[in-house]
Amino acid sequence: MSTEETAAREHRTVSRVTTILEAVAAEPGGVRLGVLAGALDAPKSSVHGLVKGLVATGYLREHDGGYLIGPALAALLSTGRPSLVDAARPALEELHERFDETVMLAALVGSSVVYLDTIESTRLIRYSAPRRRRRPVYPTSSGKSLLANLGERRIDAYLREHFPDPIRAAEVAAELARVRADGVAFNRGETAPDVSAAASVVREHGRVAASIAVAGPSTRMAAKLDVIAVAVREAAAGVSRAL
Repeated sequence: MSTEETAAREHRTVSRVTTILEAVAAEPGGVRLGVLAGALDAPKSSVHGLVKGLVATGYLREHDGGYLIGPALAALLSTGRPSLVDAARPALEELHERFDETVMLAALVGSSVVYLDTIESTRLIRYSAPRRRRRPVYPTSSGKSLLANLGERRIDAYLREHFPDPIRAAEVAAELARVRADGVAFNRGETAPDVSAAASVVREHGRVAASIAVAGPSTRMAAKLDVIAVAVREAAAGVSRAL
């Protein structure tokens, strides 16, 4: 059994630490202890110990009574080669220039989807993608494309957890099978009634790494969604070859 196919289980301390890091990363000006305690719904005394531990290891730093991301994260993420975001950026820019709709690079973070990079449409009415915020895997197009290409055990675990109705679970499983076969996932007004999107998975050394998606108002997207789907699939394949 591969480690990728083994269903992961949440660990309370790990979840608290990652929540702290995500909350601090989302606020460049720093986050105070009270805010972190509120985010965790935990006493300040409990959160204080975790925060001080992260400061001691360099993952956080203190400044003016608040906490900022520390140098250890940058050192950890510095691999000596272009990052996934850097490698995908030209493809995102090309899709944006071609369609002038919002383009996103997303990755799985636990059981959520997070947008790592976005380029928003220049049009007045557009889809605005929140960066570095957890979003549901399903029914986003990015989440569908990522989920569909995971190991069978992880897909089954996700379906059991999120779709207790066996009939609905079977419908979603069939949709994911189509996504896997076609190489592209669609979201036709499922997350928001007036938003449509297409996404395709990016692989790094054969493993699922991210997803590239294009999203916009359904009134504009409907007529060109199939064309966008082909372009997104080609862009994701190009990034996969570059990684």
